[in-house]
Amino acid sequence: MLLLILWCILLVVAWPLALVVLVLMPLLWLLSIPFRIVAVVLDAAIAFVRALLFLPARLLGHRG
Repeated sequence: MLLLILWCILLVVAWPLALVVLVLMPLLWLLSIPFRIVAVVLDAAIAFVRALLFLPARLLGHRG
């Protein structure tokens, strides 16, 4: 919602720039997809390592 409001303000102030942003925004979204995938994979890897490190404590009955 905030992005839409900012774009409307940009449309009023500088409409050619707003049209360029309107065209480039989907391209930037497509370029960001690989970085999002890498972030999800890294988050899963960190969660897996954390689970491995805390496994002995969980097996011994520690409740945290």
